[in-house]
Amino acid sequence: MREFMRKPASSVGVLRALPFLIALIVNPAYSTAATPSPVMLANVYHSGVALNDYWVSEKYDGVRGYWDGEKLLTRSGTVIHPPAWFTAHWPKTPMDGELWAGRGQFDVASATIRQQPADDEAWHRIHYMVFDVPGQPGSFDERLPALNRLIAQLDVPWVQAVRQYKVASELELKKQLDLVVQGGGEGLVLHRGASLYHAGRNDDMLKFKPFEDAEARVVGHTPGKGKYAGMMGALVMEMPDGTRFRIGTGFTDEDRRNPPPVGSLVTYRYQGMTSAGKPRFARFMRVRDEL
Repeated sequence: MREFMRKPASSVGVLRALPFLIALIVNPAYSTAATPSPVMLANVYHSGVALNDYWVSEKYDGVRGYWDGEKLLTRSGTVIHPPAWFTAHWPKTPMDGELWAGRGQFDVASATIRQQPADDEAWHRIHYMVFDVPGQPGSFDERLPALNRLIAQLDVPWVQAVRQYKVASELELKKQLDLVVQGGGEGLVLHRGASLYHAGRNDDMLKFKPFEDAEARVVGHTPGKGKYAGMMGALVMEMPDGTRFRIGTGFTDEDRRNPPPVGSLVTYRYQGMTSAGKPRFARFMRVRDEL
């Protein structure tokens, strides 16, 4: 392991491609040329939002699952291969939701979905928590009744419609967040009732958590010192705007022995930004790519 070395400006194009070329060699899974699923992505909640316009639900800490009417896909577009019974008799209309193993059990959900061939017993712990039906016309207000009818007609215990409710004030919203977090949940999602379903990140969907999180790409590793000698010490990360920073906390010993490969996307949590535009107190959460 060694730190990513800087090169002259004339080599910038080659350098930016290098992490991805290395990733294909180190981890062939990243060579999958999948088209990202056309899912809505959330921005971060901020004070001043007109809460009367939004529905609120729990943010389930699972793996995003997009049912296109024929197959189940990750957010990145990779096909998921559950046991045949899991998706038997599912409708031909698209559904959007989270493959969830319970609060605080993201690693269980991720490991189950990765395993091939599918572990039938492990999949019995997974629920598909559906929060939207992209194939239905109209606003989110109009899609919600269609979603509830669809899940009721499907009538299998491992596919559930996410409960959506309204709050009257920001104080009530914060109380709901506290209840979810105290119970081991991750946070809340706000969904604008008037919004049509459209792919991409926008304010029609907002996430509200007790900390901020984001994603960045691994471009290198630094060696560990002291008790971490012979293991990874920190990840060298690159944000979408090219800003680089390091993540040195939040790892298990196993993470340090087998760190996320160069080229992978990592979700990290942080507390605001420094004057240099870098995340403050960045802490590793997980590798984003599910498969």
